[in-house]
Amino acid sequence: MAGHQRYIRYIVFALVALVLLFFISSSSSVPSAQWPSTKYTPSESQKQDETGTVPQVPQHEEGQLNTMPSDTPKANPNTTPNTDGKQLPPQTASGERMNATFVTLARNSDVWEIAKSIRDVEDRFNRKYNYDWVFLNDDDFNDEFKNVTTVLVSGTTKYGKIPKEHWSFPDFIDQDRAAKVREEMKEKKIIYGDSISYRHMCRYESGFFFRHPLMLDYEWYWRVEPSIELYCDINYDTFKFMADNKKKYSFVISLYEYVETIPTLWDAVKNFTSVYPQHIVEGNSMKFLSDDDGKTYNHCHFWSNFEIGNLNWLRSQAYIDYFTSLDHAGGFFYERWGDAPVHSIAAALMLKKEEIHFFNDIAYYHVPFTHCPTGEKYRLDHKCHCNPKENFDWNGYSCTSRFFETNSMPKPEGYEKEQ
Repeated sequence: MAGHQRYIRYIVFALVALVLLFFISSSSSVPSAQWPSTKYTPSESQKQDETGTVPQVPQHEEGQLNTMPSDTPKANPNTTPNTDGKQLPPQTASGERMNATFVTLARNSDVWEIAKSIRDVEDRFNRKYNYDWVFLNDDDFNDEFKNVTTVLVSGTTKYGKIPKEHWSFPDFIDQDRAAKVREEMKEKKIIYGDSISYRHMCRYESGFFFRHPLMLDYEWYWRVEPSIELYCDINYDTFKFMADNKKKYSFVISLYEYVETIPTLWDAVKNFTSVYPQHIVEGNSMKFLSDDDGKTYNHCHFWSNFEIGNLNWLRSQAYIDYFTSLDHAGGFFYERWGDAPVHSIAAALMLKKEEIHFFNDIAYYHVPFTHCPTGEKYRLDHKCHCNPKENFDWNGYSCTSRFFETNSMPKPEGYEKEQ
């Protein structure tokens, strides 16, 4: 009887064990997570072709394998696909290049601000054209500045030091008089009124940058300053546009100059025109500068922190005579003449109206003003990210309307909404 009971207990234990094994096997049947592999697998089109050549595996800049899947993903019904066939422009556009360069006047301390500017210019334009970039400084550039800017520029970078005679007081300037003017402007709180370096900069940009040995290799320039922004894609070669359309000077923002900084500039200009009347061309833009046929100056000028222009014009005898005349008048130091009105007056008097161009399509910012292209279609087509409400063009302090009137040009469609 006892043996029979033991036999029954064995059977019960066996049944319990079978039940436990069933539950254990059921719980362990949950599939383990399958993580995507980062190993690069070439698609059929990337595999060895009939010639036996194996296409190069896509690389990141750091040399890492590109882990993007080779198959094109199916369209997501919850997104808006580019169905109109628009694609990003090629990494480098084909075609002939102009003899042109970007040029920047900067100091080593400007490295991170100019880095932002370069990134904008490269992303919006130069990655497609790979133009050179010349950097000029009144001191030696350090390794950090050179290293940072070199890797950002798609073209060749060149670094030049400004000759001392181009960044100092000329011997005909009365130092005591100049110092007294700076003190008076400081008391009046005139912007940069007491700055010596700002005056050297304005004089240099007015009369010397285009004569630097590094610049003599080029025919066209695009001036870029630290901390600027470009808001729209530029899908054509601006330098080639200037050459093909016989333009010699261009701008994106125009405005009235501070009267306190140039009280005798127009007198100096009239003195120049009386001595060198042969340098004043017919069909010029005097109407942009004056409301009374040249008797007085209305203070309108093109903002020169953005310029695309012809270097041969600046190196011409006409412009050199103009700058030399103004320089000896002393206004760069006895007042605070800016290079913007100096360039603008020269362009307006020594170039024909049609040789000056307004780049409505180059969206640009330099504190505190914005040029945002007028016209919604253009802004959308060129992936602009500027706010049209911040566009300065049709503001009452802007001179752009005057430029359109001077050239008998219709204003862009929709400009009324931005006034």
